[in-house]
Amino acid sequence: MTENNRTAPAPARTPDGETYEVVVIGGGAAGLSAALVLGRARRRTLVVDAGEPRNAPAAHMQGYLTRDGMSPADFLAAGREEIARYGVELVRDRATTATRATAPGPDHSTGARPAGGFAVTLAGGSTVYARHLVVATGLKDELPPVPGVAERFGRDVLHCPYCHGWEVRDQAFGVLATSPLSVHQALMVTQWSKDVTLFLHQVAEAELSDDDLRRLAAADVRVVPGEVAGLEVEDDRLTGVRLADGSTHAREALFVAPRAVPATDLLSGLGAEMTETPFGTYPVVDPRGLTSVPGLWAAGNASGFAEQVINAASRGYRAGATINGELLMADLDARVAGAAQVSGVARDAAPPADAPVRG
Repeated sequence: MTENNRTAPAPARTPDGETYEVVVIGGGAAGLSAALVLGRARRRTLVVDAGEPRNAPAAHMQGYLTRDGMSPADFLAAGREEIARYGVELVRDRATTATRATAPGPDHSTGARPAGGFAVTLAGGSTVYARHLVVATGLKDELPPVPGVAERFGRDVLHCPYCHGWEVRDQAFGVLATSPLSVHQALMVTQWSKDVTLFLHQVAEAELSDDDLRRLAAADVRVVPGEVAGLEVEDDRLTGVRLADGSTHAREALFVAPRAVPATDLLSGLGAEMTETPFGTYPVVDPRGLTSVPGLWAAGNASGFAEQVINAASRGYRAGATINGELLMADLDARVAGAAQVSGVARDAAPPADAPVRG
């Protein structure tokens, strides 16, 4: 079943000037999971979904207990149906900017004007306000510019053996090196095939360490120097890897390591502390997903590179549950403070107990 023939809820009208308890930016596994928890906790929540999931090129997703083999499109459609049951709104739009701001109107659930919240501007021209903001915008895979790689990505050009290894097990594998770190990928995929060739492409053999070479030899991985010029395809199936010298090596599946491009501009723009990693720049978050900015959360691939779908959903769940607790305690503390202030005013206004009674 595809997303198009599934009955999915219509996206919400584009809001403008509305105040939510939580706005979730990103409608993938992490964002929808956070929204589901918040909706079930009766929090007024908006999901802003640009509709660009990282795993869209894949026909199936694997490794998600009870959902193994499900298409990513069906998975997201089911998630959108689920959040709609709990009153979560979803709008198909893109968040272009986010700033710290106090909402212009009261929060519908508490009647209070949330201070220290966020203003989110959407590409459609609307602005929405939130007490807490979850950024679950994921990342993009930037593929090496080898002819044929992008066209076959997610089919027989693959990046993750845990996601796709079983489906191509025992086939003739190639690994396209993009850096010396590709040695690790070549070694990993030998768990799924004993016929593995590492194409060094633009990586010099001298860049490989002695440990790399010893491990490759122990795993029976063939190492082929020379730049890869393109792929050979017959009957819509990968059949080989073609080098610049004209030689062709028969292969049935090719693993690559895309360059990760995290979509973290909103986080850095709000002043979240960021950290450099070999896989891109990500926010510094605590175990719950909270960034260095109060009220600002990151989940899924916006918080780190190695988040499979099931991990992303888990991070979204944890962030959503924690946010609900934070909102609850903040509102209770505000009521306590308000009650204390009223009590203090009443005491100041009351006459002393021994004051004379005037007739």
